[in-house]
Amino acid sequence: MNIRKHVGANVRHFREQKGWSQEELADRADFHRTYVSGIERGIRNPTLTVLKRLSDALECSMADLVS
Repeated sequence: MNIRKHVGANVRHFREQKGWSQEELADRADFHRTYVSGIERGIRNPTLTVLKRLSDALECSMADLVS
C-alpha cells in the first residue's frame, strides 16, 4: 500500500471511530469535505500542516496517522 492510501485509511479509521461524517471532520479541521474525501481515498498528498490539523481534530497524534 502506498503512503497516501495508508494515511487515508488511518484518517478514515479515526474519523469512523468518532462516528463522524467526512463533513464533520472537514468542519472541525477547517477543510472542504471533498478535500477530506481525497485524502481518505489516497488521491491527495497531505502536507505536514494538513496532517497536524487532521490529528488535532481527530485528537490523535500525527504519528498515528502515518504509522
